[in-house]
Amino acid sequence: MAALDQDTRAVLELIGGRARAGARSIIAIAGPPGSGKSTLAAEVVDRLNQETPGRAALLPMDGFHLENPELVARGLLAQKGAPETFDAESFLALIREIRAGGRDIAYPLFDRARDCTLPDAGFLRAEVPLVVVEGNYLLLGEGAWGKLAAEFDASVMIAPPIEVLEDRLIRRWLDHGLPREAAEARARGNDLPNARLVVERSRPADLRLGQDAKLAP
Repeated sequence: MAALDQDTRAVLELIGGRARAGARSIIAIAGPPGSGKSTLAAEVVDRLNQETPGRAALLPMDGFHLENPELVARGLLAQKGAPETFDAESFLALIREIRAGGRDIAYPLFDRARDCTLPDAGFLRAEVPLVVVEGNYLLLGEGAWGKLAAEFDASVMIAPPIEVLEDRLIRRWLDHGLPREAAEARARGNDLPNARLVVERSRPADLRLGQDAKLAP
């Protein structure tokens, strides 16, 4: 919890220096699977709203998973979670719509237990001035993903050492009920390659947390 508190304070300091007065701001918190980005993003939004109720909202990228039948048709079901298994163009369009502001916006969420998206399950009110977006590929520098960085007022990358990620990802699958061998296969066969992709091919962030934590110049 001490590390989470320290990281949260670092992100809040970044937001304090980058949020636009009188206009909506979008803050990206990116990281590989198992990095803790979702927990960090939720904590940041909670702290912001404790200080000023209604100031911030959380937007997860995961609602833009392609549905399983579509992945089967494309031969990508085994790679679910990789960049090509998301609807990046629709996600980019949503981020641009959110940045423009001016109206309430519904957006999809992902139900991990049911392994499916929930259309229009998320709702962002027009008057919310700060949106914290979290996801794996927010800073990936290719395809539609590469156009996202221009929409963010500040960005954060959280990337613990790969050994830590491996342990967390195996534990995640064990917690989902997979036996040890299957959990290790899922983590090492798909999750860890995606984690390395995020670490190696993402654009530089304004704030890096994890094994090389520091504020970018």
